[in-house]
Amino acid sequence: QVQLVESGGGLVQAGGSLRLSCAASGRTFSRYAMGWFRQAPGKEREFVAAIAGSGLSTSYADSVKGRFTISRSNARSTMYLQMNSLKPEDTAVYYCAAADVATIPLTSLFDSWGQGTQVTVSS
Repeated sequence: QVQLVESGGGLVQAGGSLRLSCAASGRTFSRYAMGWFRQAPGKEREFVAAIAGSGLSTSYADSVKGRFTISRSNARSTMYLQMNSLKPEDTAVYYCAAADVATIPLTSLFDSWGQGTQVTVSS
């Protein structure tokens, strides 16, 4: 399995930006499709964005389209989530996840998880 560590969370005002990073170790990073998920207090974890192992294909939840951008550097074994125009409803713990497939899979196939990083957006 791959080990994942998120960073970059914090407190930001509405309309601001944050960039999350997810550093991977353990196996060849490019073999994994990667994803970001989030969980707000009292809510179930939800899908945010995903990217194929090659980086050539991406997918986004409707709630973040046009505001968030997922990317990866296979040379650095790192995935990113650039979050712009943040809203209070984006407040959550953000998790990165990996699936041992090259293309973007069903969310149920993500089976390696980081510990999460808190993002808080104030109004």
